[in-house]
Amino acid sequence: MLAVLWLTIKLAGITTILLLVLATPLAWWLARGTSRWKPVVGAVVALPIVLPPTVLGFYLLIALGPESPLMAPLQALGVRTLAFTFEGLVIGSLIYSLPFAVQPLRNAFIALGDEPMEAAATLGASWWESFTRVALPLALPGYAVAAILSFAHTVGEFGVVMMLGGGIPGETQVLSVEIFQLVEQLRWSEAHQLAGLLLAFGFLVTLTLLLMERRATRTG
Repeated sequence: MLAVLWLTIKLAGITTILLLVLATPLAWWLARGTSRWKPVVGAVVALPIVLPPTVLGFYLLIALGPESPLMAPLQALGVRTLAFTFEGLVIGSLIYSLPFAVQPLRNAFIALGDEPMEAAATLGASWWESFTRVALPLALPGYAVAAILSFAHTVGEFGVVMMLGGGIPGETQVLSVEIFQLVEQLRWSEAHQLAGLLLAFGFLVTLTLLLMERRATRTG
């Protein structure tokens, strides 16, 4: 159980860190950009919210499999496939949890308005200095929400993990897959323990987000 728990935390942690980095420019563009393609890109980003996880997992399985043209550059380096590997799960988790990182950041950047960046520019700050010293600190609550949601969503994912990674011990067997396998084996007591753990975790995440929202409303 400890190995499964550690693998789940490792997957969620790596995914969350990468998402906060990757989602930042995308969320900024969606919040502040003027391109006519914004609705299309926004719809693609949000697609994992409405798409069945097994469908997303199926297409990722094909995209990261040995016959995929996307794998050709990696095959030259000796990597035949990313399906049924931890690295493949990270890629799948990034795509599956992307909207849960982008949306809070996008909302935070929209809430900034134009004044802070304009004020920094009038003081001679470059765009990068204005962004890192003004926009990012003001958007920290959005980053906190994005981190919590991304981590929790990755911990609870099942369909994508099952389709893309299966349940290889020590490699792709995370908590959600472990619960499924325990139920299949009629090991109800152990399944109850893990399910209860995820239930408590989900409650704490929801409570934390509600308390953060309440605090933001009071101070806003």
